[in-house]
This record gives sequence, C-alpha cells and structure tokens, in this order.
Amino acid sequence: MIRIDSVTKRYPDGTVAVDNLSLEIPDRSITVLVGPSGCGKTTTLRMINRMIEPTEGTILIDGRDILKEPVTTLRRSMGYVIQNAGLFQHRTILDNIATVPRLLGWDKGRARDRARELMGRVGLDASLAKRYPYQLSGGQQQRVGVARALAADPPLLLMDEPFSAVDPIVRKGLQDELLRIQEELGKTIVFVTHDIDEAVKIGTMVAVMRTGGRLAQFAPPADLLTDPADTFVEDFLGADRGIRRLSFFPAAGLPLLTTPIVALDATAEQIAARATPEVPYLLVTGLDGRPLGWAEPHALRAGRIEPSRLLACGRPFAHATESLRAALDGAVLSPTGWAVAVGADGRVTGVVSQQTIAEAIRTAHAARPAEASDTVDAGGPVLRKDAG
Repeated sequence: MIRIDSVTKRYPDGTVAVDNLSLEIPDRSITVLVGPSGCGKTTTLRMINRMIEPTEGTILIDGRDILKEPVTTLRRSMGYVIQNAGLFQHRTILDNIATVPRLLGWDKGRARDRARELMGRVGLDASLAKRYPYQLSGGQQQRVGVARALAADPPLLLMDEPFSAVDPIVRKGLQDELLRIQEELGKTIVFVTHDIDEAVKIGTMVAVMRTGGRLAQFAPPADLLTDPADTFVEDFLGADRGIRRLSFFPAAGLPLLTTPIVALDATAEQIAARATPEVPYLLVTGLDGRPLGWAEPHALRAGRIEPSRLLACGRPFAHATESLRAALDGAVLSPTGWAVAVGADGRVTGVVSQQTIAEAIRTAHAARPAEASDTVDAGGPVLRKDAG
C-alpha cells in the first residue's frame, strides 16, 4: 500500500534526517519503525502524511504520489495517533472521537453513533462518553486517541510512539488491544517506537534504522532476531535476543505432568501416591483447582495443609496460548524449577520442569520461528498477527 522510494529529508542547515530511504510497507499489516534517537523514524512517519515534506524521492500510497494529493485530503484519509493522545481538552470524549467524521461532513448524530461504537471496540466504558480528557487516566486517553484515529474508517493508521508515556502494565494492555483491533479490522499501520520489545511484539515487519536515517534491516521480527544483518542490528536487539526469539514458539507442545499435584484437602494416601522420586515437590491447588504453591511431600499433612507455608509457584503460564518464553519465565521464577501450566479458567492443567523446557528450546532454536508459529507474545499471551 505504501512505497517509499529513495526518500531523503535534508534541512537548510545541511542536517540529513532521512538518507535515501526505500521501503515497501505491506498492506493490512503493522510495520514498525524502530531505532535510536536521531535515526529518522518519526521524520519518515511525518513525511507519509506530509507534516514534513521530503527533499528528494517519492512516497506512493496505492500507487498515487502523495505530493500530488491535496494535503488536507491526504491527512483526512489516514488516522494519526501520537504520544499523550493529543486530545482536545475542551471537548467530551465522544466529540473528540467524532472529530474527523464531522470534518468530513457527517451529521452530528451519525458521527456520535460511530464514536460510541468505537468506544466499545477500544475497551472504553460507555459511561466515559460525556467526560473530558483530564478526567481519564493516561491509558484511557490513549484508547480515545486510537478510537479517534479509527473514526472515519481510514485504511491507513500512523502511530508515533503512542504508548510510551504510560506505565508498563497499561502499555502491555494497549499493545494487546491494538493487536486485537488489527485482527478484526486489518488496517495498514505504520508504528514508531524506540522500544525493541514493543517492535517485536506488535510488528508484522520491523524496520531497524540507523542514526542518520538509513535503513539497517527490514524483516519480520522472528527473522530479525534469528539473523541480524550486522553488528549494529545485533547490538540494538540486545544480549537477550535469544530469549525474545522464544516468544515465537508456542508452549502447547510441552509435555505436562499431572502426577505431582494434590488438592488442599488431599488425604494421606493421595499425598503418598503423588510423591515420586523423580519429582521432589508437590504442587498444592485450592479446591477450585487454582495453584497455591509447592511443598515437599513430607511437609504436607492430610487435612492440615497450610497455604501460607507453601513455596511460591512462580508465574503460571497458559499452556494452550502462551509461548516457550512464558513457560521458561514461570520455571525460572519458581523456587522448585518447575513451571505451572493453567487453562483459560486458571485451573492447573499440569507442571513442567526446566529440563523439559530446555529440551524444547533446543529443538526450537533448530527451527524457523516464522514457520513454527505466526504468533508473538513478548512474554505475555500469544496473540495471532494479521498475515497481511
């Protein structure tokens, strides 16, 4: 949908922000521009909607040269989301979202109906419609910004570090929400970030840029982690790129053990039957099947298991939907070295040892992650990405 052909941005003082950049951004996908400060990623994004005019080269959208399009028409044909949302403080949430449809000539009723629909799509409660931006949290404001960008149903969405100003928990939720919306709507999204973890999690394609506005590598995130083009890309990805790569391999294939699991009300016979020489600990679950913690079999007393005396069970992982990275994280955080697998309802489905996970990792590193799975998670729930 977007073709950037030999584009350069040179300022009057001689500063080159983008240098001879050529890039084909695939349709119905999330393309992430990532790199250090001064690499030209935001400049590139702003040249797409002509907030900044290129000095040389051409940018084509659906084969049309953007320099031949009226600027106002061009900008209204695409959504734009920035850091801190950039909302109108004197307008209600509903009217903020309805801004572009109103500019396009929609009547107020139709524009507000569209705004209400989008509030639900981005996870905003309808009760917030008449509030003002200052009455919302940072995460809620960013959701409003995304809804406003989607209001006129543009095929193209530009996002300039939209989640960088919120805390990590909110940021993860916004990333998950964006992936969910993308799966439903299939937009062409160009997303700027300085965070490689964010790029790997949400990107269908990732463009790593060097200082001076040159392209270092353009590839799917799994390929980027497997085969960095040079030492610059390798250093930018960081020393833990091997761990990140595990995000592309599902944990669903891990074999689980159910033997070393006992309920809180287990009898002495059940405790004895579950204890085996191969597994030095037993996992105790509540009466609802959710994990409570680990204990050595001899420390458990039938009918007198005290949850407060159990060892922590680490972070349980969803066996069916999460990745090997999540499973490894669960095992590392567990004082026993065993990870706890749960189902969608949070009930324990089994346990798996670090050794078993390590064997799966060795097998995974011999495979191509893009072929093994077209999912990513960066350590959280595995989210299916638009195939483009």
